Amino acid sequence: MYAAVRRYEGVSDPAEAGRLVKEGFVPLMQQVSGFVAYYWVDAGDGVMVSTSVFRDRAGAEESVSRAADFVRDNLASLLPNPPQVMAGEVVASA
Repeated sequence: MYAAVRRYEGVSDPAEAGRLVKEGFVPLMQQVSGFVAYYWVDAGDGVMVSTSVFRDRAGAEESVSRAADFVRDNLASLLPNPPQVMAGEVVASA
């Protein structure tokens, strides 16, 4: 399995960002081949973190691309700073 983690800082309206992600982005992730799970976390203080899990590297990489497009097209005013993006193979899970 592979995961992609994105950390967004300076989120101006976490509740609205969460609504838009739930209604618009989650369905996009579910369409990516190898989709396993997606989480959008409000870490407080204007920080939100997303985690996408896929069966293969290609799915994780596609999620990073789709996230960038979705943020640009739908969330730019709420997520004003570029995210920190990390992706790699899952080496342990429960």
